Amino acid sequence: MSVLPTPLISTSPDRLGGTPVFSGTRVPVQSLIDYLEAGHPLDHFLDEFPSVTREHAIAVLELAKQALLTPAA
Repeated sequence: MSVLPTPLISTSPDRLGGTPVFSGTRVPVQSLIDYLEAGHPLDHFLDEFPSVTREHAIAVLELAKQALLTPAA
């Protein structure tokens, strides 16, 4: 069982100009969204970006899902 980084996503002005990336990598979260939007399977993204684990990618997608589906207070 792998341990996911906390937080799942990080930003830094020194890394890719502050672009949100998968924590512990230089892989932009936008890349995952772009792959899925283009109709590519998650496995294709993972093959192209081996520094991102399946668990990490799914956790980020779950985070996005919660953000979109949680009613605003």
